[in-house]
Amino acid sequence: MTEKITEIAIPRKIVQNLLHHAQQTPDQEVCGLVSSLDNMPYRSYPIKNTSPKPSKFFTLDAQQQIQAMAKMRDNNEQLFAIYHSHPTAPAIPSNTDLTQANYPEALYLIISLNIKGILEIRGYLIDKCQFIEVSLNLI
Repeated sequence: MTEKITEIAIPRKIVQNLLHHAQQTPDQEVCGLVSSLDNMPYRSYPIKNTSPKPSKFFTLDAQQQIQAMAKMRDNNEQLFAIYHSHPTAPAIPSNTDLTQANYPEALYLIISLNIKGILEIRGYLIDKCQFIEVSLNLI
């Protein structure tokens, strides 16, 4: 990454979709993809978590991920972000999150359900094999 990105605009509707997805199964990590169209976040693609320990980890269902990526390609969308939730931990990436981050160009969004009554979402980019937090500007 050559230029330092410190803030990313994201539509409020997409954030609401991700938060709603996380609330549907608050005891398990949810996950999915966000696409962009013309460099603007456009659509969320919830994907089943197939991890053997979904309360602690997430694994994107391979078949659903392939289908989502094909749909993005068919609609001229690009991969913008990968999201998942932390049911009992803060919205801070774990070591596992970093080792499983296979798309260095994507934004990584983490939703925390750890705070009673308040949902938290934070964004991270990968730079030199580490996560760097960026501000999310809801539009």
